[in-house]
Amino acid sequence: CPVVLVPDRQASPPSAPVSISDVETVREGHQSEVLQSVAEEFPPERCFTIVFYGRRGNLDLVAGSAEEAQCWVQGLRQLIEPRSFSLTFALVSRTWIRDWFQKADKNKDGRMNFKEVQRLLKMMNVDMNEDHALRLFQDADKSESGTLEGEEFVLFYKALTQREEVLSLFQEFSEDGKKLTLLELVDFLREEQLENEGTEELAMELIDKYEPSETAQARHVLSADGFLMYLCSLEGSIFNPQHRALWQDMSQPLCHYFISSSHNTYLIEDQIRGHSSIEGYIRALKRGCRCLEVDCWDGPNGEPMVYHGHTFTSKIPFREVVSTLGKYAFKVRHTLPQVLVVVGGPWWVRIHGSGGALEGDWSCWPPAVQDPRGQGPWRHWVAQGASLSPTPQELKHKILLKGKKIGRLEDTLDGPGDEAPDVSDDDNGAEAEEERRRAKVRTQHGSALQKDKETLAQALSDCVIYCKNVPFRGFHEARSHSRPSEISSLSEAKARKLIRDEGNEFVRHNAWQLTRIYPSGMRTDSSNYSPQEMWNVGCQIVALNFQTAGMEMDLCDGLFSQNGSCGYVLKPPFMRDEETLFNPSDPSSREGPGPITLTIQVISGQQLPKVANSKEGAIIDPLVRVEIYGVPADQAHQETKYIENNGFNPRWDETLQFQIHVPELALIRFVVEDYDKTSRNDFVGQFTLAFANIKPGYRHIHLLSKDGTSIPPSSLFVHIRITE
Repeated sequence: CPVVLVPDRQASPPSAPVSISDVETVREGHQSEVLQSVAEEFPPERCFTIVFYGRRGNLDLVAGSAEEAQCWVQGLRQLIEPRSFSLTFALVSRTWIRDWFQKADKNKDGRMNFKEVQRLLKMMNVDMNEDHALRLFQDADKSESGTLEGEEFVLFYKALTQREEVLSLFQEFSEDGKKLTLLELVDFLREEQLENEGTEELAMELIDKYEPSETAQARHVLSADGFLMYLCSLEGSIFNPQHRALWQDMSQPLCHYFISSSHNTYLIEDQIRGHSSIEGYIRALKRGCRCLEVDCWDGPNGEPMVYHGHTFTSKIPFREVVSTLGKYAFKVRHTLPQVLVVVGGPWWVRIHGSGGALEGDWSCWPPAVQDPRGQGPWRHWVAQGASLSPTPQELKHKILLKGKKIGRLEDTLDGPGDEAPDVSDDDNGAEAEEERRRAKVRTQHGSALQKDKETLAQALSDCVIYCKNVPFRGFHEARSHSRPSEISSLSEAKARKLIRDEGNEFVRHNAWQLTRIYPSGMRTDSSNYSPQEMWNVGCQIVALNFQTAGMEMDLCDGLFSQNGSCGYVLKPPFMRDEETLFNPSDPSSREGPGPITLTIQVISGQQLPKVANSKEGAIIDPLVRVEIYGVPADQAHQETKYIENNGFNPRWDETLQFQIHVPELALIRFVVEDYDKTSRNDFVGQFTLAFANIKPGYRHIHLLSKDGTSIPPSSLFVHIRITE
């Protein structure tokens, strides 16, 4: 067994067995702060890190040998790698059954008597009549031993999870009630799922993919079990599977895209005393974030450190951030450009020595810093040489630095001059004051040091090409003097005022220039503002605190879950026109067809999770709320009644209807809550997606936890209709 090192400070190591479904990935080598801190003691080939979904801390391990480490790493990866859906569906179901069996089997004898089954039902959110439960128990007890074991418990589970609403739908299209012929399946796909292209080929594919019986496959028919597996699959999901791939045009100028963006990326807690960690960058990048923030400050021996200035947050070396970017910034699905917001006067970012791929001696950054991918100096890795309005396609594998662009040497040495520094995201501009203080100190040093800083400043400035930071002095001033390669940063309060007073001008501005929005400095708890109102006027870089779960991050994940989760989403045509008349406060200003009607029948729920920290034996009373986010006229929400004491298979059969004026900007959020008549409802699960990604028909919604991770097999079953 490997040696367990000190865990991530955010959480304790698992004190009880954890399911393999809780494991997100396995990292080899010194890819955590803990393992980096003991790098001299343990070689990288013996080290690995198990990363869990959600907020559970990482588990850092050291094996006795490199061979043993590989056994662990390869074995875990085999267990967690994606498989075919039919196998995954069966595995999830089996794993779920086994986990519940082990929880309910109090005496650990591998059997379950009726009393233990009753306790299990409570644990599974089921409040069932005792006579009915006993009847299901006796039907499954084939050995008549008075206990359930092995396959008998599986039979009990299958009886418990019988989906009457799905069976009824199946029989509606099946002539004999036992199977769907190829033509009957085609009828269902066309009439209900609105699949009008290549329907016969699709029906054949679904039978081959989801029909568990080889005999039925050979006859080109679909059984009730195969029909259920299809409805629970990605093809049966509410999210259009074609939009999960990179499907949008990536040859438009950068300003024509919404870009997934993080604020103070290094923080994984609050803004005052929170922990700074490279995990913040890793988590954001794996979530599809394409705009990261790096706050650079002088550290010991001149080495720059990353932390939130003028606060008590912990610090991480700048070189570790750069190394992390080299490993994670351009994973396979994330080859599109990465925007790096470097906060801090660039001329004091000093790294001693010369050359080296993030090791050895450095003289300055970036000219002497090597590409972390080993492909030459970083200054050639940063975006250079294309047009002033480059496209994501042209800038693949490039890092774009957002920062101050030095026009004259005097500006570098004497202070800000006419250009505003790239201050940190504080409303009071604390970093601007710190920059002026440091500039004053710099002027007191000798000419040799001054010359070194001149070279350093100009070198970093030369890398700021497409995201030159400029102050915002109004839309008229910007249109007259600014260029597409420039960007302005606005606080959320400033942006709201502009939206309220000059909505159309804001949309036009964002059709040709980048705008970055950041949270108020008053949000010391790392809370978030709603990004929707900023997207409504076309703001591209809407920075959020990724470490804080909630509706705001649900919207962010919902918007950017499409297009291959690449972090770029193309804005609608009327927001890419510099002469557009669109104003989010007046939906009629949008060119195009009139409003559409979205009709959602909320049918049922499946195996909903218990509320965190609930009392033992407590069963939830679930309700479903559907929320619409978009332009002000489209903001709406409706909810179903609550179902008392049934989180296992609640039935609502309620219809909710919404009118949406600007569907191109609308996001739909499905929320399940545990009703409480005396206090605020408790969160159970949610799923958010852009309206453009909705598939009509009978669909399953696979719920996510509060922090956006999957919680299989929890889902909702709905029917969707969209009409003009």
